[in-house]
Amino acid sequence: MYGWTGNILRIDLSHRIYKKESFDEKFALKWVGGRGFALKILWDELKPGIDPLGPENKLIIAVGPIAGIPAPNTGKTVVAAKSPLTGGYGDGNLGTRVTDQMRKAGYDVIIIEGKADNPTYLYIEDDKVEFLPASEIWGKGTYETQDWLYTRYGKGAGLLTIGQGGENLNLYAMIRSLEGRAGGRPGIGAVMGSKKLKAIVVKGSKPIPQADPEGMKKLGTEDLRKVQQIDRETGWSIQGTTGVLAWCNEVAALPVRNMRKTFHPEAWKIDGERLNAARVATYGCPNCTMRCGITILDHEGHKSELDYENIGMLGSNLEIFELDQVASLNYLCDDYGIDTISAGGTLAFYADAIDHGAIEGDFRFGDAEKAKELLRLAALRDGKLGNMLANGSLRMAREIGHGSEAYAMQVKGLEISAYNCKFIPGMALAYGTSPIGAHHKESWVITFEIKQTERGSYGPEKAAKVIELQRIRGGLFEFIVACRFPWIELGWDVKNYAIYFNKITGLNWTVEDFWKVADRIYSLMKFFWVREFPNWNRQMDYPPMVWFDPTNADKEGPIAGKILELDKYDRLLDYYYEQRGWDKRGIPTLKTAQELDLIEEATEVQKFTKLE
Repeated sequence: MYGWTGNILRIDLSHRIYKKESFDEKFALKWVGGRGFALKILWDELKPGIDPLGPENKLIIAVGPIAGIPAPNTGKTVVAAKSPLTGGYGDGNLGTRVTDQMRKAGYDVIIIEGKADNPTYLYIEDDKVEFLPASEIWGKGTYETQDWLYTRYGKGAGLLTIGQGGENLNLYAMIRSLEGRAGGRPGIGAVMGSKKLKAIVVKGSKPIPQADPEGMKKLGTEDLRKVQQIDRETGWSIQGTTGVLAWCNEVAALPVRNMRKTFHPEAWKIDGERLNAARVATYGCPNCTMRCGITILDHEGHKSELDYENIGMLGSNLEIFELDQVASLNYLCDDYGIDTISAGGTLAFYADAIDHGAIEGDFRFGDAEKAKELLRLAALRDGKLGNMLANGSLRMAREIGHGSEAYAMQVKGLEISAYNCKFIPGMALAYGTSPIGAHHKESWVITFEIKQTERGSYGPEKAAKVIELQRIRGGLFEFIVACRFPWIELGWDVKNYAIYFNKITGLNWTVEDFWKVADRIYSLMKFFWVREFPNWNRQMDYPPMVWFDPTNADKEGPIAGKILELDKYDRLLDYYYEQRGWDKRGIPTLKTAQELDLIEEATEVQKFTKLE
């Protein structure tokens, strides 16, 4: 079997033991890697209803057959667990040296289970695993933790770490690596913290199994140069992802004031042009051809690596338009190890709830210094307010009441990222049907919708485009595993990834073969949710109700007086379900399960709800 090591490393923190397990070619071909492996393992090994922060939950680290191979942007790793923020399936990917070091150590998957008695970090080197005391770094931020580990293991080591947010079980704590890489928005860092696991260090020295290593090396090296040249010619990396901010402001899609507003006259102060002008360094993931980690000095003088989501959620959504202050909030989130999107969304919800009299407080939109203090409270779970903020906007809204849940900007408990869909039905559908809660990474349909269709339409073509993008973004790139940016931003054809896959595995797949795997994964992710929420209904796939509220419509600008319409959104959701082969509740049918080779899983779901 080429392309996979065929090995799983299982680590039991409770008993401080580990063992190597194997998987066969049938498993590899059915689930491919990354998200597919993580999802299937969690499905098979977790009992429904377990506490996501209990020792029964499992942290999965998984790569795919392309991950770590020298080729365009292959330095990605998937981290997954049952989400403490949403209660459903949760994962994320991040750029890290763990990707290639894990494969060189001889593993495609690491399963971490149980809970350590004391703060611990793991050192994995080829066939050896050490359980080491983390007392010197417990309580430290991710930057200090990484420096401490690099001093001991060298800059070439692969690191995954958590900050104080993960240690204190902030529900949107994530896992950090390298300068500004982070993954696991649905609280995967909190799962790591619940296990008293501060960090994972990985080093390997073995060859990665490939069917045609010389051919892949030649092709990968050539394509790295080609994609890098395209980036230079287009100038994408000059502003990176932040180049979209000015466009979102222009087309009324910018998150402003907890997404009450869709544009702001001061947004230019924090746009990509200003960011590029302030640049002091640029970082990227391993094998990156288009480094997007534009770094500036924050208000306190720290180096802070920013992208569009950071600026949109910690800047315009909080009505903070001083770029160095936005950078400070971003730096704190990274150091504490909490997700910038959920942090910004939760703080914006808190300010909005105060404005609407749902709760008393002294935080106001635009107050950067107070926002810094609130991030500290949330990361440390300091006091009643810190505990509320650490639970995310949905739980916070349910605690304070007064109708505030309607403007908690989240889906399934996960805060919406930085695209305001007050009048963008297809992107609202992408958020609603994202299988981990609201996240743009699954189907970034907004540019297609605004540039190539009637913006306010709710036709089946929009549902089809959402599914097409989910198959590529949330499917292919999440299970092979690689970064999607060369394809999205530079037009690097997805067919190239089939070529890499075949050279590495010795198989003869087309991109269409990948789509069936993607559909299988999306259906099993939905089954996972239904098993955890037996009373599942289509409302779980709705965006926030405030987007349907006529009183929340813009008073001026390009979408003045326009909002989403619930009956039309329901029709759009029906189109989506029909095209996926799911029933009116949004649950895969038995016929679909049969077609996707999920009958065994469907039989399990039948214990919780009747399938059509």
